[in-house]
Amino acid sequence: MKLCAHCGKERAVLKRPKTAQPMCRECFFALFELEVHNTIVEGQIFKPGDVVAVGASGGKDSTVLAYVLKLLNERYNYGIRLVLLSIDEGITGYRDDSLETVKRNKVQYGLDLTILSYQELYGWTMDEIVKQVGLKSNCTFCGVFRRQALDKGAAMIRANKVVTGHNADDIAETVLMNIMRGDISRLHRCTAITTGATGELPRSKPFKYTYEKEIVMYAFFKKLDYFSTECIYSPNSYRGHARTFLKDLEAIRPSAIIDIIHSGEHYGACEEVQTSVAGTCIRCGYMSSREMCKACVLLEGLRQGQPKLAIGRKENLLQQKPTAASVSLDF
Repeated sequence: MKLCAHCGKERAVLKRPKTAQPMCRECFFALFELEVHNTIVEGQIFKPGDVVAVGASGGKDSTVLAYVLKLLNERYNYGIRLVLLSIDEGITGYRDDSLETVKRNKVQYGLDLTILSYQELYGWTMDEIVKQVGLKSNCTFCGVFRRQALDKGAAMIRANKVVTGHNADDIAETVLMNIMRGDISRLHRCTAITTGATGELPRSKPFKYTYEKEIVMYAFFKKLDYFSTECIYSPNSYRGHARTFLKDLEAIRPSAIIDIIHSGEHYGACEEVQTSVAGTCIRCGYMSSREMCKACVLLEGLRQGQPKLAIGRKENLLQQKPTAASVSLDF
């Protein structure tokens, strides 16, 4: 019988993915929660009086995030108010089911819940968008719309901060994707624990150094209520290639995930490399490095019946043709 490597007394029931150490259940819980707390404190994510919108999808990451933040807020007296914020992308058989999990979490954790839909914000559902663009580029539309929807939703409920369940695996995948795309400006900021810190609505990732496998273990042993089905439109995403590569690396060297994140933290652009400058969209007023934000460009492509023109280098063709009939994102 193997004993826990941390306390040396209790029987080990799991091998921790990050360190490969055998651990008992209670020691695993304690270390998991302490590491998240340390990430929050060192990253200076919260201050007393903050109203924090927790991006809640019903999946393992956001469910564990809401549970742990409520626990830590009470344990360490952060002095913050947590609110669940869910985005309904309009994916039949997936998001409608996962939102039922979020509604149960609302009751289980005693937190307020606000649900905002793509249909309300943009006049489109993801099911309708996929019929237009197919399964190859749909994640581009969903990712852009979801990021903006979270900010819009947080503004509606008067939250001054947003937290998401992005974990260490997600961030390492993003570093790899930006390297493969040669995207210097995003590579420079994708490992930041908080983005938009100088703006009105900072967005933070308390699970920045938390492995996905450990989140699954925590949810399993705590018997948390979460939705485990993968999005029906995600198998063909570009991120999937980076994820497969990262899992192969992790199998050989478990520390590869953290190593990639630390590498990303130390990347810097040379002075002669031109990086984007933040401004505001001329159509909806959302932050953008171009005249029109990506969401408005994508919506213009859908409106014109040429959604694929809104992706990649061809998007400039759409930005040159703003029309009075274009969809507005203003409330």
